[in-house]
Amino acid sequence: MTDPEVGRLTFVGAVGREPTDEEMARLVAAYVERVPHEVETSPGYKVLPGVVDTLTKLRDDGVLLGLTTGGLEQVAHAKLSRGDLNKFFTFGGYGSDSPDRAELTRRGIERANEILKKSLSRDEVFVVGDTPLDVKAAHDADSTAVGVASGSNSVDELKDADYVLASLEEPFPEV
Repeated sequence: MTDPEVGRLTFVGAVGREPTDEEMARLVAAYVERVPHEVETSPGYKVLPGVVDTLTKLRDDGVLLGLTTGGLEQVAHAKLSRGDLNKFFTFGGYGSDSPDRAELTRRGIERANEILKKSLSRDEVFVVGDTPLDVKAAHDADSTAVGVASGSNSVDELKDADYVLASLEEPFPEV
């Protein structure tokens, strides 16, 4: 689920009704304000092995890198900031764009198209994710899915991806 959807459902669960627009705005604002502190003080924060090397290689090879996440844009960048990863991403599709993962992925691809002044084909867009839902969103957005079993899903659970890696320490598919 995207951040706004989690917030809305949490509100409904706690209060027993849908939030008003004003309540939702306050909820989102409080979340955005709190996240940087939580990320900076989280003892479990880590950048997974292979991430920096893979992003550096792709960037240095002239690949335009974007971020697709269910997080609000500000929250996504707060999470990336601690690992000094923001420098790799020039655009994205965010939970603030749509509650639907395929739609926010398409929005990220549209932003890449705007930057490059062309429409990218499925073979030119690689969407990396660590869940079957990420793989589905990539395919629904007509892009190449790369499953990385760095989270709670195994290589076998990501088998519907076009490419599956055990971690980003493995070579990335040729782009």
